[in-house]
Amino acid sequence: MGLHCDICQKTPKLGNQKTYRGKAKYLGGVGKKITGISRRVYKPNIQNIQIAGPKGESVRARVCVACIRSGKIAKPTKRQPFSLANAV
Repeated sequence: MGLHCDICQKTPKLGNQKTYRGKAKYLGGVGKKITGISRRVYKPNIQNIQIAGPKGESVRARVCVACIRSGKIAKPTKRQPFSLANAV
């Protein structure tokens, strides 16, 4: 499925786009009026990233940015840094 978060199941949602005209009251006008309403789609911000799988392996997933920022996913661990104790 396109534009679908693998973690939170977030999908595109339908809403309205409103068009206004006029000058706002706080700027000295008589207020803004709605002159048109049309349908639009709110799409989630989906990113293709590598996350840590259940066994610690690296898995590609489509995850929304809200899940990435909130810490719901774990990034895979990089390889261990070089140390002289293991090399000898």
